[in-house]
Amino acid sequence: MINIGLEDSNRREVTRVLNNLPSDEYLLSTKTKNYRWNVTGPHSHDLHALFGYQYARLDALIDQVGKRVHALGGNAFGTLTEFLRCTRLQERPEVRPSELAMAEDLYDDHEILLLSLRGTLAGNDSLHNDIGTTELLTRAIQEHEKMASMLQSVLGKHEQKWLKAQDAIQREIGIEVLASAGSAS
Repeated sequence: MINIGLEDSNRREVTRVLNNLPSDEYLLSTKTKNYRWNVTGPHSHDLHALFGYQYARLDALIDQVGKRVHALGGNAFGTLTEFLRCTRLQERPEVRPSELAMAEDLYDDHEILLLSLRGTLAGNDSLHNDIGTTELLTRAIQEHEKMASMLQSVLGKHEQKWLKAQDAIQREIGIEVLASAGSAS
């Protein structure tokens, strides 16, 4: 165990916090791999590549977290039982979604993780003296922001919001709105 200047109680708390992260990351990585293997449709080639890139990044992040837990003197979670007990994400094994529903599902999971990571950094006093863990969590946020942004581009989320705003304005001023491609009016 490396002496990083943390009290034992802080180490235990930081280890607990860190062990929740690979549980979520592992489920997201597995879901991303599943979607990569099973994606079909007009954008399947591009999504296959995107999902492959993303699960490789998630697997690297899981490895970094496990190494950090070990450096803090803890035992990193490493079993499916532990991961499934602690994850905040949902599996969807009975559903074979469309290619865009896959991207939407992954995007939603990245948003959940971003909120969780930001909350962890902001609300945990034990992390304030642990720069190594704080930096790791900050890098995790950056990774999830980048992956969410890529999925957002695939989904055209900015365009969808703009179209919905335009529809609302047109309705408000009395212009008939025709259903446009990609909008659910």
